[in-house]
Amino acid sequence: MKKEISFNTEFYRFLWSSILIALSACLGNVVDSIIVGNLIGENGVSAINLSKPVTQFMFTISMLLSTGAGMLVGMELGKKDYRCASYIFTLSTACCLAYGVLQTVAGLFFTDDITGWLCNHEELFGATRDYLFPLMIGSPAYMMSWALATMVGVDGSPRLVSVAILIDNAVNLFLDIVFIQWLGWGIEGSSSATVIGHIVGIIIMCWHFRYPSHRLKLVTLSNDNAAASPSQGSSGVGAHSSLFTLHSSLKSIISQGAPLALSSISLTALLFCANSIVLSTMGRVGIFAFSVCMNILYIYNLFLSGTCRTVQSLGSIQVGKGDNEKFRLVISKSFRFITVAMLITCATIWIMPEEITRFFGANERELIEEGVRALRIFSLSFIPFCYIYTLMVVYKLYGYHKMALFISLALSLTVIPILWIVSEAAPSLLWYSYLIAYLIEAILISTFHYLGHVKFKLTK
Repeated sequence: MKKEISFNTEFYRFLWSSILIALSACLGNVVDSIIVGNLIGENGVSAINLSKPVTQFMFTISMLLSTGAGMLVGMELGKKDYRCASYIFTLSTACCLAYGVLQTVAGLFFTDDITGWLCNHEELFGATRDYLFPLMIGSPAYMMSWALATMVGVDGSPRLVSVAILIDNAVNLFLDIVFIQWLGWGIEGSSSATVIGHIVGIIIMCWHFRYPSHRLKLVTLSNDNAAASPSQGSSGVGAHSSLFTLHSSLKSIISQGAPLALSSISLTALLFCANSIVLSTMGRVGIFAFSVCMNILYIYNLFLSGTCRTVQSLGSIQVGKGDNEKFRLVISKSFRFITVAMLITCATIWIMPEEITRFFGANERELIEEGVRALRIFSLSFIPFCYIYTLMVVYKLYGYHKMALFISLALSLTVIPILWIVSEAAPSLLWYSYLIAYLIEAILISTFHYLGHVKFKLTK
């Protein structure tokens, strides 16, 4: 009984800290949109949404390099191979920082070109460019914030991560008002505030490495450190020094993170295509309503990302230990939690859609009516999306990599053709495209699961 209570405490400690970690990627966007909508106007909200493919792409690279590495680090920590875990941590962190610097360089020289690719609407181009430029320059802060949040949490300090993320977002909120309202920076001040908030969060999370109990540390990326693992484990980065090199280590990290990253890059493509289709089909009113819906998706993602990170972090530790019973317990608790969270969120949206739309700065009757209609339909669409995304992580940890890969691609790629078909055949039903696509995918997953005789059991 004491062991069960202890595990429950550990589960919810991971869960709530993981939800707060998700604030780094989610709440910053929502806060930006609310403040911009009220201080600048509806076009500012639309401009932020048009910039989101860039943020989503950064998040994709982070998932590929840090989330995949976090799963490997959790497995190695479960096997008490701290040297191998530190090597993976160092390699992942270095790659995340390198990508952030690369995107900063791209921002210095190609922001106008990137903006033109994202937005061909003359009225929205300037605002989109102004929001995008500080975001591109501050890319290393985004990458390091997400990377450290994953690693520090896996290394045993999820509460510190929680504090860092809360302060990160508090700084962002405060500086939004300072930069936009007091200093008159406009929409550019919103993305600048987000970057500075991430820097503050990074500084706080680095305090973890002063704790005597920390197990991860930065090591040199030499073959001596690479060959630390004494046996070939489930992480795939094991025994033979000739195989466990810089290249093979990075390959293992990418392999673990690939399903989630492919899902994220598919979401990037979906967001880009959806923005283009909605803007061309429904114009300024439609893109504002869609922007509000995408911000509400971030609220769902608070619970979804937190749940998935818990399954990845705490679940991967159980996989490393070979503890099938506790791993199944992690999964069942996660699905129960996300069910309750989705029902509460969906009910709230249905009860007060007009208030939510006004909250993002809408004053025109046409904007409010379209926002209400879109919100109620999208709130239902997000339910199957959350289940399917969580199930993808479960398939991955159980070793069904092809199934996880299929889900990661289908999550978004099924929506794009349906969205286009509906926009051409029945534009008035455009908001139902997501719900139709996710229901089709749920049927396909159930069919493949049955035909593939899938069994959820750890193999030692």
